[in-house]
Amino acid sequence: MKICLLVVCIAICLLSCVEMNHKSTTNNTQVNTSSITTSIEERLVALNITLPTPTTPVANYMSAVRTGNLIFLAGKGPRKEDGTYITGKVGSDLSIEEGYAAARLTAILQLSALKAELGNLDKVKRIVKVLGMVNAKEDFANHPEVINGFSDLMVEVFGEKGKHARSAVGMISLPRNMAVEVEMIVEVED
Repeated sequence: MKICLLVVCIAICLLSCVEMNHKSTTNNTQVNTSSITTSIEERLVALNITLPTPTTPVANYMSAVRTGNLIFLAGKGPRKEDGTYITGKVGSDLSIEEGYAAARLTAILQLSALKAELGNLDKVKRIVKVLGMVNAKEDFANHPEVINGFSDLMVEVFGEKGKHARSAVGMISLPRNMAVEVEMIVEVED
């Protein structure tokens, strides 16, 4: 009888250990699963953004220059799929909303150039600085609202790493009469 009682006690102990181990493994799995983040490529898909093939410069400059862990991206404008630009002065030819859309398109083109330089956008450590130039009529004063199209997309794609220092300024004209031009500086992993 004592042997049967001892066997039952051992069995109960073993079952308890197995159950505790299962709970521990389940909890660890949950912790590990919750710490998995989506890649930038997955975020772009979720945002329904396809990066176009970047264009090559038509003059004596480079689209991107890396020095250390910083990449300086040349100014880009809102080039549409057909190769033409969204053009005109914001405040007379274009509304703030149309300017915002032009800045958002420019952000997509900058991401394309950045990916061409890095190979993988997950290497982005932080968007550091953005200079947004708005082709605006002389009394236009809502440049930040236009360049928000660029900044908002950087945060949608990179989260907190997409928040950056920024200047949003008005210009009397921009190349090819494009609505906006934006350049940026990005910190990347080694």
